[in-house]
Amino acid sequence: MSNDIRTGALVTGSGQGLGRSEALALAADGFGVVVNDVDGDKAAEVVEEIEAAGGRGVAFIGDCSDHDTAGEAVELAVATFGGIGAVVNNAGINRDRTMIKMPVEDWQAVTRMHLDSVFSVTQHACVHFKEQGDGGRVVNTTSVAGLLGNFGQSNYGAAKAGIVAFTIIVAEEMAKFGVTCNAIAPTARTRMTAALADAAKERGENPENLDDGFDFWTPANVAPFVGFLCSPDAGYISGKVFGVVGD
Repeated sequence: MSNDIRTGALVTGSGQGLGRSEALALAADGFGVVVNDVDGDKAAEVVEEIEAAGGRGVAFIGDCSDHDTAGEAVELAVATFGGIGAVVNNAGINRDRTMIKMPVEDWQAVTRMHLDSVFSVTQHACVHFKEQGDGGRVVNTTSVAGLLGNFGQSNYGAAKAGIVAFTIIVAEEMAKFGVTCNAIAPTARTRMTAALADAAKERGENPENLDDGFDFWTPANVAPFVGFLCSPDAGYISGKVFGVVGD
């Protein structure tokens, strides 16, 4: 991956939360960013933020768990920015219920959103990485729920565990093309994790503002490491899972 590969990047689920911070970080690092979300207004707002800061961004509205939609998102990055250098698979949902009470629809919705979108985006991107011949970066999003388990999240945890295995295998398969594939298990305040952050705050754990004003839960703490994994400097790192939290 050459030092001038900062062409296009795709971040799924980047209209808010962690994905938004990742999109802003990649744009600041020189990538043209496809901001993907199912909410068009939120995606447009992030593009405006990117452009206001002097970066390049374009919105793509759609659910990348659909294989063809994922391909269109990747193609938009190539067409708009002259190529694609990185994808960050961030999009996700949760439908928490104990296993015995879980409707099959909740199982299928969660596993489809997490596993199908990661597969589809990564496959389409890796075809381009191979054709371009200058490598590429894939960053997936797993969770402690997938690494250690979490009560009431059999669907979410199973999907996130699957992403870990997928990450390791893609890293092996794409190494000869100069493509790295890693995963992060982040701790951050997002729409999906707001309840966890609130509960920790109530217990006096990891308060949002320490004496120096540091916000432990902001997604902005996670985004710089994702930017590093997408950079030329991270070419020696692949097939790894990183916990990213606070400072």
